[in-house]
This record gives sequence, structure tokens and C-alpha cells, in this order.
Amino acid sequence: MILILIFALAISFFFAFWNGFTDAANAISTIIATRVLKPVQAVVLSAIGNFIGMFFGVAVAITIGQGIISPDIISGELLIAALIGALVYDVITWYFGLPVSESHVLIGGLVGAGSAASGLSVINISGIVDKVIIPMITSPIIAIIIAFFFTAFIIRYLLRVHAHRINRYFRVLQIFSSFFFSVTHGTNDAQKVMGIITAMLIYYGFLTTFDVPLWVIVGCHAMISVGTFFGGWRIVKTMAHRITRLKPFQGFSAETSGAMILSTTALLGFPVSTTHVISGSIMGVGATKRLKAVHWGVTRNIVWAWILSIPMAAIFSFFFYKILMFVL
Repeated sequence: MILILIFALAISFFFAFWNGFTDAANAISTIIATRVLKPVQAVVLSAIGNFIGMFFGVAVAITIGQGIISPDIISGELLIAALIGALVYDVITWYFGLPVSESHVLIGGLVGAGSAASGLSVINISGIVDKVIIPMITSPIIAIIIAFFFTAFIIRYLLRVHAHRINRYFRVLQIFSSFFFSVTHGTNDAQKVMGIITAMLIYYGFLTTFDVPLWVIVGCHAMISVGTFFGGWRIVKTMAHRITRLKPFQGFSAETSGAMILSTTALLGFPVSTTHVISGSIMGVGATKRLKAVHWGVTRNIVWAWILSIPMAAIFSFFFYKILMFVL
């Protein structure tokens, strides 16, 4: 049991690292695209913001740990299968430079492994629909709308100001908006791993109530920060250059819009995708120029990767659990 528990903890922290590694694009793509900061500077700023995100509650952790599948079955074996299945799909999409949601591949992994372990009855369908599916669909749409109107307001308000002066001011402001987005990114994504670790500790009797230990909070945020520092440059390229071209005031709009959504969903306990939110924000900003300014062909590939995240991760995790139990 101890070896299984240690391995489950190790792979959980690795998943947090991988989350930061691939999701570095979410927090730094816009500030790199506008050339406000160099890549290394942007990554360091983002890593610090991700770590500070630990001070913003555990509502999302509770949703993941107790609201997706029955917490009574979250054993080390189940968690290992769920995370391996999630990582397989995540690595495939990372290889092709497609930004997918670690939130949704993790949820898919839990659903798949949980189904393999105890059948469909352990899946909290209503909770998944209310707190995962509906926010998954609506969050990028809301991000597009908010970013579009926020950017349009800035354009209209500063219509008579010289472009050089505008971009000079917004180069400074974008540093703050990028940091703000990194903080909200950290508090959203680290909590997902915190939730499954806490549920597993309850399963093995190390905890009696769902209170996330401090060492789990610090460990998950530290691993996401380290992952962000090393960065996933394939996805940065897609997010920073292939969706649309950005200027500093547009980068500021995208980051601020995304951070407002993520801070709200974190308080509500909705495990939304930071990838979906920032992608939607970038699309909304790009659409203020003209619809053709957004590369919708690239966007279509991203959306398909999103749609497949939960079912593909569930399928991989289902079979990994069966294989794992056969071996053990």
C-alpha cells in the first residue's frame, strides 16, 4: 500500500509540473506575442504568480476531490490510472502544439478510471454537467465577448491618442495584467491536483475530513511554478503567433479579461480551463480588428482537441486501470 501511495503522490506532483509546463503558454503567450517581455522574463514572472495563487482558497479542489466521482473509491491505483490516461492524451496534443485543458483531461481520467473500478454509478453526472460541462462550453464564449467589448472600449476611449503613446503605457500595464492572470491560473490549476491528493489521503485514513494539508498546497503550487519556468514552447508558439497578432493594449485586454473570469470561477469552485479562457480572450481581442484577423483554421483544430479531452482521457484511463489491476 505504501509503495502505491508514494507512486500516486509522485505522479500527482508530476501532473502538476506537466500542467505548468504546458500551460505556461496560457500565462505568457500574450506578453511574448507583444514583445513586452523576453520569454525568460515572462516565464519567471508567471512562475512567481502561479506560486502566489496558493492564497486564494480551495473551492476548486473540493469540486475535483468530491464532486466528480465518489470520493470513497479514490485509491492510489485509481489515481495512478486516471493520471496516466490523462497524461497520455495531454502529451499527444502537446506534441502537435495544441493547447488542451489539463482540468478536463484530469476529469476525464477520473471518470474513466472510476468507471473501470466501480461502474458508472460512482460518476456524479449532475455535478459534472453543472460544474464542468456548462462552464467548459460557456467560459470561452464569455471570454470572447468580454475581451471583445473590453478591447473595443479601449479603442474607442483612446481613439485620438497616438498609437505609439498608447502602446508605451500598455507595455507597462501588460506586465501587471500578465502577473494577475498567472495568479488566477495558479489558483485554478494547482487546486485540481490538491483535490485528488486530499481525496486519496482520506481514502487511506490519513485525513478524516476534506481539509487540504499545507504541504499539499505548497507542493502543488511549487510544481506548477517549476513546470511554468521550464515552459512548453510548442504551445507558446501556437498561442502567441498562430491565433492572431497582438499589440500591448490587446495583450492587456486578453489577460485582464481572462483573469477576471478565472478569479470568479475559482471562488465558485468551477474547474474551468485556463487554456479555454485565454484562447477565447485572444480570439475576442483579434475579432475587434476584423473576423479574418483570427486564424479560424487553427482555432478549429484547438476546439476539436478541447471536445475530445474528456472522452479520450476517460478511454485511456479506463484501460490503464484494467491493465494495472491485472498486473497487480
